[in-house]
Amino acid sequence: MPRFSVIVPAYKVQAYLEECLTSVLEQSYTDVEVIAVDDCSPDACGALIDEAAARDPRVRPLHLPHNVGLGPARNAGLELATGDYLLFLDGDDTLTPDALRDLADRLKATSEPDVLVFDYARTYWTGRTVRNQLADLLTEEGPAPFRLDDRPGLLSLLMVVWNKAYRREFVERAGFVFPPGYYEDTAWTFPVLLTADTLATLDRVCVHYRQRRQGSILVSTSRRHFDVFDQYDRVFAHLDARPELDRWRPVLFRRMVDHLATVYGRRGRLPRDSRAEFLRLARAHYRRHRVPGAPLGARHLLIGLGSHRIYRALSLASGLVRRARRLAAGAGRRLTAAALRTHYRIQLRLPLRADRAVFTRDEGGRYGCNPGALESAFRNLVPHIRTAWIARPEHHHTVPLATRRLRPDSAAYWTALARSKYLVHNDDFGPGVVKRTGQILIQTRQGTPLKRMGLDLRDRPAAARTADAGRMLRSADSWDFVLSGNRHSTLVWERVFPSGFTTLEYGLPRNDVFARATSADVARLRQTMGIPEGSVAILYAPTFRDYRRDHRPALDPERLLHRLGPRFVLLTRSHPSFGEPLARTTGDRVIDVSDHPSVEAVCLASDALVTDFSSLMFDYANLDRPVVVYADDWEAYEATRGTYFDVRDFPPGAVARDEEELADIFATGHWCGSRSQQRRRAFRERFCPHDDGRAAERIVRRVVFGENAWLPSVVPPAGRHPVPPAMAGGPTAPLTTVPVPGSRAPVAERL
Repeated sequence: MPRFSVIVPAYKVQAYLEECLTSVLEQSYTDVEVIAVDDCSPDACGALIDEAAARDPRVRPLHLPHNVGLGPARNAGLELATGDYLLFLDGDDTLTPDALRDLADRLKATSEPDVLVFDYARTYWTGRTVRNQLADLLTEEGPAPFRLDDRPGLLSLLMVVWNKAYRREFVERAGFVFPPGYYEDTAWTFPVLLTADTLATLDRVCVHYRQRRQGSILVSTSRRHFDVFDQYDRVFAHLDARPELDRWRPVLFRRMVDHLATVYGRRGRLPRDSRAEFLRLARAHYRRHRVPGAPLGARHLLIGLGSHRIYRALSLASGLVRRARRLAAGAGRRLTAAALRTHYRIQLRLPLRADRAVFTRDEGGRYGCNPGALESAFRNLVPHIRTAWIARPEHHHTVPLATRRLRPDSAAYWTALARSKYLVHNDDFGPGVVKRTGQILIQTRQGTPLKRMGLDLRDRPAAARTADAGRMLRSADSWDFVLSGNRHSTLVWERVFPSGFTTLEYGLPRNDVFARATSADVARLRQTMGIPEGSVAILYAPTFRDYRRDHRPALDPERLLHRLGPRFVLLTRSHPSFGEPLARTTGDRVIDVSDHPSVEAVCLASDALVTDFSSLMFDYANLDRPVVVYADDWEAYEATRGTYFDVRDFPPGAVARDEEELADIFATGHWCGSRSQQRRRAFRERFCPHDDGRAAERIVRRVVFGENAWLPSVVPPAGRHPVPPAMAGGPTAPLTTVPVPGSRAPVAERL
C-alpha cells in the first residue's frame, strides 16, 4: 500500500502530460502510485501514459473506452487507488519539487487528518508565476488538526480538488464521488470540507496551476457552463441530508451567488443568445436556496432580481466610483512625486554637508555587507561625520541605534542624497539621483567576481536580457572609488566598467570581522542558531542560476545527512533572489539560516562551507576553514552565465561533481585533509591578500583624509590567525563578551 495515490486524468493534454507525470515520478519522496486515466483522448495521451508505465512500474495506466469527462474519469481512478492518501493532478499541471515529501511530513506532524489543504501558484505561458493571493489562510500556526469551525476562512479558497490531500478511508467511508459536467470540483470540495472531522494546512506551494493561453474550459464558449446550477444543487442537497451542517448554508449561499455572477460576468463563457436564460435560472436558484438576511450587494441584485440592466447600472456606478478613487489616488501620488522632485532640485542648489555620509545596499535592504561595515568604520574612526542608512521600513530594526534611518523616496532621503558629501552603495542609486560636484561616491560591489559581470554579460544568453550596457556605464561614470579585495577583482572591475574611478585594492570591509572574531563569539553565535554542541556544522550556500526559473536545490539535505551520520548538521542559506528556504523540513540537523541578517555570522558559526559558484567562497577562505565546491552543473553555468576561471582547476578545497561524490568527500575526511588544506592556502594567498581585519580602516582613511593619509600595513595571510571552527577548537570558550579592537561592541553583538 503506497502512501500516496496520485490520480491524473488526461484528455487533450499531450503537450503537457509528460511534464506532469515526470513531476510526480521524480519526487524525492517515492512511496507513490500514479493512476493515469486516459479519458479516450483523441491525441497521444494514451501512448504517453503507456510509455510512462513501461519506464516506471509505479504508473498504473487506465484507458477508458469512451470519453466521460473530468469527474467520471477521476472516479475511475478512485476505484483503483490503494494509497493512504489521495491526490488529484490535472494532466496539464505539475507538482513542485519535494512536494510529496513535505506533504508526508505535514501529515505525520498533524496526526493523519482527513484532509490536508496546501497552496498552489499559477504559472503563465509567459513564464510568470504568481502564488495564490489567499496564501495567508494556509498558515501552520495554531493547533492542528482542527475542524472547519476553527478555520472557516478555508471556504474562501479556490474550490478545486487538486490543492488537497484526502485520506482514502475517509473518502470511501463518506462515499464521495465526482459528478459529471463542468465545475465538478464544486460539488466535491464543499461537501468534503464540511464533512471532514480533522483538517490541516501546509503553507507551501505544491502545485503549479498552468494558465494555458488557449484551450482551457474556463475560457471556452459553451452552454456547458450551465452545469454550475446542477453542481450547487448537489451541494445544497448534501446540506439537506445533514441537518448538523445547516449552519454553513449562509456561507455557501454567498459563494454560490458570487460564482454564478462570475460565470455570467466573464465575457466569452456563455453564448450570447443564452445569457438571458442563464440569468433566469440564476434567479430561480437564488430564490430556491436563499437564506434570510442575505446581503444585497450588486451581485446579489444581479442574481436575485435577474435584471441585467440593474446590474449594469450598479456596475457602472461602482466602476465610476472606483475610477474616481483611482484617479484621486493617482493624482495624489503624482502630486507627491512632483513635490519630492521639486524638493530634490532645491536641495541640489544648497551647499554640500561635509560632515554627512549616507549608506545603503540592495535597493534599501537590511544593514550589512560592505556598506554596513564601512558605516560602522565611519562612526568609529571619523565620529564627526554623521551617518545615515537607507532601508525599507521592514529593515529599520537592523540599523544600529546610532545611525539615522532613511526611508526610500522620502523627503529626508532626497535631502541626504542631495547634500551628503559621501555616498556609499553596493549597487546603483537609480536614474533619478544626480551626482554633484564635490560628492564622493564609493561603490563597494558585492564580493570577488567569479561569474561574469558588467560588459562581459552582453554575449551571455542567460543574463544579456537584463544587461543594459548604457545604464551600467552611466552608473560607473558616477563612481569615485571602487573597492577591491585582490588583483583579480581590480582587473575585472576596471575592464568591465571602463570609467574614471579609482580602485581601492585594500580588502573588503565585510571580511574584517573574520580576523577579529574570537572563540567566544563563535560559541555565542552557534548557541543562538541552535547548533547542537559537539556537532560539525556545514554551511550550504549556493548562488542563483540565470538559466533556471525555479530554485530547486542541487542536493537533498536529508539524504546527505543520512549518509554523513548524526555528528553533522546542515545550515542552509538560500540566495536572496530565491524567496524561499532550500530545505522544506528543518529541525536539529537541518537549520535554515536564510533569514539571518548577517552572512558573516553564519560563516563564523559553521565549520565548513559547501557552495557552487558563489562569491562567498572568497570571503569564507579568510577563515581558513574547509571549503567544498559542489559543481554539479558547471557546463550549463559556464555556457549561460560564464566565469572568469574554472574553479575546478583552482579550487579552495575539494571538488564534488554530484551528490554521491559530495557525500564521499565528507565521509572519507577528504574535506579537511592535507590536499584540501594546500588548495585553500594557495586560494587565500591569491584572493585574500588584504583581508587582515583593517580593510575598512584603510578605505576610510584614504577616502576622508586623501592620498597622503597614513594607512595601516597589511598582515600577509601566513601571519594571520583567524578564529578556529568550533569542531577544531575543542570545548567552546565561555560565553563572555570580548571587545573587538576599534569597535564599541563584541563581534557577536554587532553581527
